[in-house]
Amino acid sequence: MKFLYQLGINLAALLLPVSRFFSPKMKLFVDGRKQSFAILENQIDKNQEYIWFHVASLGEYEQGLPVMEEIKAKYPEYKLLLTFFSPSGFEIRKNNKIADITIYLPLDTKQNVKRFSDLVQPKMVFFIKYEFWPNYLRELKNRNIPTYLISGIFRKNQLFFKWYGGFYRNALKSFNHFFVQNDTSAQLLKSINFTNSSVNGDTRFDRVAQIVERVEPLDFIAEFKNNTTTIVIGSSWIDDENVYLPYLNNSENIKFIIAPHNIKEEEITRLISKIDKKTIRYNNYKTEDLKDADVFIIDTIGILTQIYAYADIAYVGGAFKTGLHNILEPATYGTPVVIGPKYSKFQEAKDLVALGSCIVVNNTEELSATFNRLIADADYRNELGTKNREFVLKNKNATKVIMDLLEIKKYHFKSI
Repeated sequence: MKFLYQLGINLAALLLPVSRFFSPKMKLFVDGRKQSFAILENQIDKNQEYIWFHVASLGEYEQGLPVMEEIKAKYPEYKLLLTFFSPSGFEIRKNNKIADITIYLPLDTKQNVKRFSDLVQPKMVFFIKYEFWPNYLRELKNRNIPTYLISGIFRKNQLFFKWYGGFYRNALKSFNHFFVQNDTSAQLLKSINFTNSSVNGDTRFDRVAQIVERVEPLDFIAEFKNNTTTIVIGSSWIDDENVYLPYLNNSENIKFIIAPHNIKEEEITRLISKIDKKTIRYNNYKTEDLKDADVFIIDTIGILTQIYAYADIAYVGGAFKTGLHNILEPATYGTPVVIGPKYSKFQEAKDLVALGSCIVVNNTEELSATFNRLIADADYRNELGTKNREFVLKNKNATKVIMDLLEIKKYHFKSI
């Protein structure tokens, strides 16, 4: 397995540059990594000490942000380095204000790992949720650099728990401690003889709980809503559109705000062509059109979290495809949430479905019945929304627990 991994990662390093000609996303993936070492060489201050955070994409960034904020506030003597794997996260948060340096993570080749480690010389490392890169992890262990997993979640079908997964199990030995989300993850780790874990919950709850405290009003959304029942459809894909558009086109006295996952011009144009209602777009709306429009297309990034504050009902996309998007954002506002059927990999969705405050629909008929009941029955709608808000509040404070367990001083750590 080790040989196959090293062969595969080196082949990827050779072949990925070709892929940039066939996909805009891969172009960002490849070209962004070309700059990583130059940025490090120019910006790393050898007189400073760095704590390194690695995230896969935007969701993991949001998960790690509360911990980064706490470390920044309590231990300002450290600089923060933030690395991303995915362009969809990096391009949105490359200008974040929390990290001192933000780059794409160089590919996990032995040569890249040594060069990266020599440049950064991190004093502590946090991986968020997942992303287990064996060569990086082995180097961290060889250098005795304390390494932690935050909001980790493990599943039985992962390679670590297969008879042939020894190479990946060995990579886990690099972690000093696993801060995991649930008992299942802790038990799975224990089954392969890792007892250095604790169940501390999910730091995303801390992040979304902050939203209500920090949210700023969006006057143009309030004007569009105009005291009308409003359904916010967040992070939707074509698979979601096929389910909700028949309902939207046949609805009356309801307003819709749609924030598609893909905001490329051709995708926005295609979506609008399928809508039979008066529709406006964020990037070219006129104030006088707001009250009269039925559908508001959000063809920009960064404001969906704030928009959920205006939702009477939230539909969160992705669960008719392969990956559900963030349902905690609308939940924290006390809004009932509707999703598709593919949510089994998301613990918070399973929990809210079990509570009955997140409703699963399999087709347009079920979606229509669900929306109609939520619209007609304000008490039912408020009951579900209250359950969602209470769920978020009940599960926050994972960041505090983690920070209490970690004493971040130069080379001195509290025993866990």
